[in-house]
Amino acid sequence: MCYEMERNAKKMLQTIEQINNVVNNFIWGVPAMICIIGVGLFLSVRTRFLQIRKFPYAMKVTIGRMLKKREASDGALTPFQAVCTALAATVGTGNVAGVAGAIAIGGPGAVFWMWISAILGMCTKFSEVTLAVHFRETNANGELVGGPMYYIKNGLSKKWHFLAYLFAAFGVLTVFGTGNATQVNTITTAVNSALMNYHVISKDAVPTSNLIQGIIIAALVALILLGGVKRIAQVTEKLVPFMALFYIVLAIGVILLNLNRIPSVFVSILEGAFRPSAVTGGIVGSMLMSVKKGVSRGIFSNESGLGSAPIAAAAAQTKEPVRQGLVSMTGTFIDTIIICTMTGLTIIVSGVWSGDLNGAAMTQSAFTMVFPVLGNMLLMIGLVLFAFTTILGWNYYGERCIAYLLGVKAIIPYRLFFIAMVACGAFLKLEMIWIIADIANGLMALPNLIALLLLTGVIVKETKLYFKHLDENKDYKFNLFGQDIVKSGRYLMNHGLTVKLEGDYASLVLYIKEV
Repeated sequence: MCYEMERNAKKMLQTIEQINNVVNNFIWGVPAMICIIGVGLFLSVRTRFLQIRKFPYAMKVTIGRMLKKREASDGALTPFQAVCTALAATVGTGNVAGVAGAIAIGGPGAVFWMWISAILGMCTKFSEVTLAVHFRETNANGELVGGPMYYIKNGLSKKWHFLAYLFAAFGVLTVFGTGNATQVNTITTAVNSALMNYHVISKDAVPTSNLIQGIIIAALVALILLGGVKRIAQVTEKLVPFMALFYIVLAIGVILLNLNRIPSVFVSILEGAFRPSAVTGGIVGSMLMSVKKGVSRGIFSNESGLGSAPIAAAAAQTKEPVRQGLVSMTGTFIDTIIICTMTGLTIIVSGVWSGDLNGAAMTQSAFTMVFPVLGNMLLMIGLVLFAFTTILGWNYYGERCIAYLLGVKAIIPYRLFFIAMVACGAFLKLEMIWIIADIANGLMALPNLIALLLLTGVIVKETKLYFKHLDENKDYKFNLFGQDIVKSGRYLMNHGLTVKLEGDYASLVLYIKEV
């Protein structure tokens, strides 16, 4: 009897896995990539490649927000806190293990296609966030809320509103895989691996180690989450810059010690992008594989088009949707162009990519070659920070999704269940959880991409209004508290002032005239 039940369970699991492979290959395969990249290209054309034209301005505004210390009002986050909360969920173990996997299968050329997906993804991220701030609401708790659910609800007709519920439902499913148990499992695996390498524990002690780690992680998460969105933001704005800088410095150390090989590395990336076999010696089957792995990893890493980051950005205390969109698009740049590139360069310059290793083990090998004593420990610290902040960021997304579906009263029960799942993540077998989360994560993109296409006109209009006739080489005159003031366009843009030309909407703050 028991044998029969076990056999049936195995058959069911095999069937589910087969279905998953078909669905997953579609969601994260060529069709989805064409959709996400296609929407990114379409938005780039409609905004005249704003992500390139206005990138220097976006970086100035972002750095200005980072350095400017201010408190947000109740129910809101500072613009920098909003970006850090989104980055907390975005910058994760995929930046370490995912990039390694893409290079292992797609060769060095995968890094180039990762860059392409990031450049187009920057415009997608800008568009998502602009809409999120433009169409956001204030909930029953007095908090600013937004994201794909709200710009579908408030920007589209009722016949499209079912997409908002689909997005929120897929978001909740994704949280408990991508942003919860799997991340805890990543932490315990990384810590146990480092402790065994340094002979602190034996293999027999792993279950006990998992128990202790599960309790500690759950306690830390509980302390943060029960403090509400404000505490989450306060933690992420401190942890995210530190962990990003920590990992970048670590990667730079590997690169500097192999500096003479960097020119050949970039040659292999560019050549591998279009002629993979010339670099890999036939290991990679085709250019299509290099494109597929690079683009899919870029999308999975920076989440542009998936609709998750706008949820955090909508809580930013700002009156300018476009400005927050510009700030948020730098998150995609940091995640993929900087952090993923650092991982890619480390792996390629060390030569470990052509071996038998894959995932985090490949990155680990690259670090230990340069830092034989501390390599494992340093990478473990990086992975733990990446995974922990991902838990915090995705919890916030889950709160907003569950509140949209069931109301704000569901937030506290959700948090308690989330914390319980964090504790269980150290013990659970996660194959099925990861499968479901992976599918749900991909399905989140479909309602969001449809909304972006239908609301492109709003994005273009808001962008034109924000930058309307504002030339950095011209002087502009406006009246402030009865005093006429003349400032250059360069000054106005660099200081991020809320300005519009005379004749624009009455709700705008300052009215200026060209001198």
